[in-house]
Amino acid sequence: MSNKGLLRNQLLNNFHLPFTALVSKNNKMTCISQDGKFSMGEHTLSVPMELYKLNRERLCKRLSEVVDKDAYVLLQGGSNISHYCTDVDYVFRQEPYFHWTFGVSEPDCYGLIHVSSGEAHLFFPRVEEEHTVWLGKPLSLDEYKCLYKVNYASYADTLGETLNALKPSLILTLYGKNTDSDKTCKEAHFEGIDKFTLDNKILHKIIADCRVIKTDYEKEVMRYATKVTCNAHKSVMAKCKPNMYEYQCEANFLHYAYYVGGCRHVGYNNICCSGMNGAILHYGHATEPNSKEIHDGDMCLFDMGATYSGYTADVTVSFPANGKFTDDQRAIYNAVLAASRAVMNAIKPGVSWVDMHILANKVTLRELREIDLLRGDVDEMYEAGLAAIFQPHGLGHLLGIDVHDVGGYLEGHPDRPLKPGVKALRTARNLEEGMALTVEPGCYFIEPLLKRALNDPILSRFLNEKVLKRFWKFGGVRIEDNIFVTERGIENYTPVPRTVEEIEEWMSKKETAA
Repeated sequence: MSNKGLLRNQLLNNFHLPFTALVSKNNKMTCISQDGKFSMGEHTLSVPMELYKLNRERLCKRLSEVVDKDAYVLLQGGSNISHYCTDVDYVFRQEPYFHWTFGVSEPDCYGLIHVSSGEAHLFFPRVEEEHTVWLGKPLSLDEYKCLYKVNYASYADTLGETLNALKPSLILTLYGKNTDSDKTCKEAHFEGIDKFTLDNKILHKIIADCRVIKTDYEKEVMRYATKVTCNAHKSVMAKCKPNMYEYQCEANFLHYAYYVGGCRHVGYNNICCSGMNGAILHYGHATEPNSKEIHDGDMCLFDMGATYSGYTADVTVSFPANGKFTDDQRAIYNAVLAASRAVMNAIKPGVSWVDMHILANKVTLRELREIDLLRGDVDEMYEAGLAAIFQPHGLGHLLGIDVHDVGGYLEGHPDRPLKPGVKALRTARNLEEGMALTVEPGCYFIEPLLKRALNDPILSRFLNEKVLKRFWKFGGVRIEDNIFVTERGIENYTPVPRTVEEIEEWMSKKETAA
C-alpha cells in the first residue's frame, strides 16, 4: 500500500459511521449523497442528516414546555458576502444556528419548524434560468427534500404564502447576544413578516443551551475534525525545521487538513508563532501574518484547527523548532503540561470552570517556583494577581460549530466573574456531561506585563529578576486539548504527542505524509 493509503487508513481508524462518495445529480456535484449524508469522499467521514433531525427534536422538546402547539420556529440562513465593493465573494460558510438546526450548505435559505410535531420545512432561493450559466443547474425541490431529510421544501419567495396557510399562533425568531463576540445574531426577516405574531425572546437562550450539550452524532464529527487536525499538526511538526517561515508551516497544515481530511475550512485564523512571537496571544493577524523566519533554538507555538461538516477543532502544540528541548524550554513546557493534566484529572460533572482555571494557574505558579523563577507562597501569589501576568487568558472555552461556542453566559447560569485573573474566562458554568471544551493553560513572557509586575511593589517581591531575565525573549508555551465531559470525568480526543519525550521522538522521524 502507498504511503498515502497508509496515512488515510491511519486517519480513519476508529471511525465507524458509514462512508459515501461524492455523487452527481443533474451534472451538479454535491457533498450530500442521495441517502442524506455529508461526505467529502470515501476517505473522509460520512455525516448523516439524522444529526440535524435530532438537534431539531431536542429543540422542539425544550420549546414545547413554554409555547403552544401551533407555534413555529423561523430561522434565516447566511448569505454570500462580497469583498467590500467587488464582485468577489468570500467562501460561503453557513450561519451557525442554521447549520446546527438543518445542516444546509446553500446560502439565502429559510427554515421553519412546527414545534409540536417537529415537522421541518426548508425554503431555497429560486435560481433564474439565466444564472445557471454561472451557478449550474440547481437541485429540484424534491431533491433538496431528500438530501436534507425534511418534510417539505419550497422556494424562499413562497415563505409568506406558506405561513399564511399554516396560520401559526406564534413565530419564534432568533435574537440574542453572543457573549464571546458581543455581537447580536441576525433575526429572520422577510417582507410581510410583521403581519404575524412574533417573539424574539424565547428561542435564543433555549437553542444556545441545546448547542452546549453535544449528541453522539456531533461528537463523532468533532472527533474526526480533531483527528484530522492532530495529524496535520504532526505532519507540520515532523517537517518543521530552522530557516523555514511560519507561513510555510501554516501552509503544510492547510494542505494536510484539506487534501487528506477533506476539511476546506479552519475554525479561526491560524496562529503560527515562533520565538518571541509566542508571547502574542492572537498572532497571525494582518499586521503579523505568520511571516517570521523560524530560527534554531526557537520555541514554536502553533494553534490551528480544521473544520469538517461545520464543526471545528481547536488544538495548540508547542515544540522546539530543532526538535530538542533546552533545559529552560523543558521547564516551562512541563509547567504548562502539569497544569493541563491537573485540570483534566479534576474535571467531572458539577465542577466549576472557574475553579479549574484557578487550579491550572496555581499549578503553573508552583512549577515556576520550582525552577526559582518565583519565590514565596503560591496562594499569596495567586491572590496578588501574579498568575494573570503569565497567563492573561482563560483556561479554555466551549467548542462546537463555533470555535468559541455559544452558551458561555446564558441567563440562569453563573455571571461573568469580575475579579482580576478570572474575568477573561469565556464561561463560568458548572460542567455538565456532554459539554465539549478546550483545556488550554499557557505560560508566556509578555514584556509589558513583566515590566508592570516588576514595577509593582506587591508582585515584584515574588519575582526572581535574575532568573526572569533568562526568559525575557522566550515567547510562550500553550498546550490545548479538546475534551468531552463524561459521566465520571473526561474524554480527551486530541491524539498528538504531549510529553517532552513524545515530541522529541516524533520530530526525529522522517515525514511520510502525502
